[in-house]
Amino acid sequence: MKSTEEIFGDLAALSLDAAGWCVHNPNVSAAIYDIDGNFIAASAHKKKISNDHAEVIALQAAGERAHEATLYVSLEPCNHSGATGPCTKAIKASGINKVIYAVADPNPLASGGANALREAGIDVIYQQSELLEFAQRAWLHRIKYGRPLITAKIAITLDGKIAASDGSSQWISSTAAREDVQKLRAEVGAVITSTATYLADNPSLLPRIDGAPTPLRVVMGNSAVSATGFHHVKSHEFIELIEWLNHEGVNHALVEAGGTFLAALLNADLIDELVVYHAPKILGSGTPWVENLGISTLADAIELKCLATSQIGDDIKTHYRIVRK
Repeated sequence: MKSTEEIFGDLAALSLDAAGWCVHNPNVSAAIYDIDGNFIAASAHKKKISNDHAEVIALQAAGERAHEATLYVSLEPCNHSGATGPCTKAIKASGINKVIYAVADPNPLASGGANALREAGIDVIYQQSELLEFAQRAWLHRIKYGRPLITAKIAITLDGKIAASDGSSQWISSTAAREDVQKLRAEVGAVITSTATYLADNPSLLPRIDGAPTPLRVVMGNSAVSATGFHHVKSHEFIELIEWLNHEGVNHALVEAGGTFLAALLNADLIDELVVYHAPKILGSGTPWVENLGISTLADAIELKCLATSQIGDDIKTHYRIVRK
């Protein structure tokens, strides 16, 4: 019999897999186990495929086996009608005996599901999970701050260069690292680059993974570009970029660009995370990954918190979060 923590680990994998499929909505996952702890069904919400929420999909798969079973959910079940009816209604009708959820719903439009289920006589347990908070962090960020979570991806030499002095940059990182980037692209709603990077590299920014969701592709800057399949934010005003991303319902955006664009985003306090692939190479000269930020004293340095580090091929991948003072 699996523990709640183990089941939450399974849900985290489902939620991350669903992240690139969600627009406007959270990447919720759900699983149902019978009274003896036997697995019945699991699912995740994928808005681009279906409006049905994770709980409803799992309940439909379980059918009568849901009676007296336990429903594990990554996020508190919703209690409002939108594109679909409230999940609380489907749960109450299913005969579920217990609901265990990992993250309280911060959205005032959808919250209150736990209390509604308790009032219906269902045993409801809130067991906080940092793992599932992380898996659903992009949507949680958008609800809290009113804009998408923005992650910058960088491949650099050990001395912080993204290109040699002659302009060559292919390939700083290993094949394995470049394959890992495809997973990042598949988990986000949009991939953003600058007109300078687009004109220099002509990147596709699409995840090279069979069956992966297709993120929106955005190029930003005043230079003229002929970028088929890209949305061109012809401006240097980031408010225009954020407004467009919000209009499209993007929870998580990935930035792949050069040092000038990244410096501008950092100065605008619009980068939330960095994913850095450190290649075992030293150039000594070349193009730095970030341009001058105007920081002249250590006390003003941008601080980062390391979330995870792993070896990918010959490279070291480090995931950082910006620490806001």
